Amino acid sequence: MKRNKFLGALLATAAIPLIGKSFNYKNIVRTGKGFKAAAGEGRIHGHIKLKGVNQNVLDVKVSGSDTNGQFAIFEQTSLSQGKGTPLHIHHSQDEVFYVLEGEYQFKVGDDNYHLKAGDSIFLPMKVPHAWTQVSETGKMTVTLQPAGKLESFFVTIAALDHEPSQEELAKIFSDNEMQVVGPPLKLQ
Repeated sequence: MKRNKFLGALLATAAIPLIGKSFNYKNIVRTGKGFKAAAGEGRIHGHIKLKGVNQNVLDVKVSGSDTNGQFAIFEQTSLSQGKGTPLHIHHSQDEVFYVLEGEYQFKVGDDNYHLKAGDSIFLPMKVPHAWTQVSETGKMTVTLQPAGKLESFFVTIAALDHEPSQEELAKIFSDNEMQVVGPPLKLQ
């Protein structure tokens, strides 16, 4: 029995250098300088005013173009009480929401969560999720890893000159590596 434990430990220890080689931080190249993303401002696009899903405002704080696509951070000012996203899947991104102000209802897989200021939630890739704004107003940061095409999704939605139909919205989701799999979340 002791020999089996010894061999198991030896194999596990031998695997550590292999795991470390699967992602080599030394190969990450950053160019340019650091930057400040000021309160109440969006870098690159200014304020992105959404249509269709809700009427919220998104500010890009860290763009995927800043990080070679490794991650992105957005600040969302929520102005659409009782509205949120349809149930959807990100095929290649994990998301983290951190509530700065207000309250939200989230559905992640089969689980429902109520979040208030100071709460955060992790949404793993490939797991259906949706959220709805509970309070009159609110604010959250949204972090994606890797960045994916969510920034493109926001810019596309904001550029529309009309409220998109459900079919058009589903296509915009799909064009940006997401899939609508159900209706928006109803408040409980």
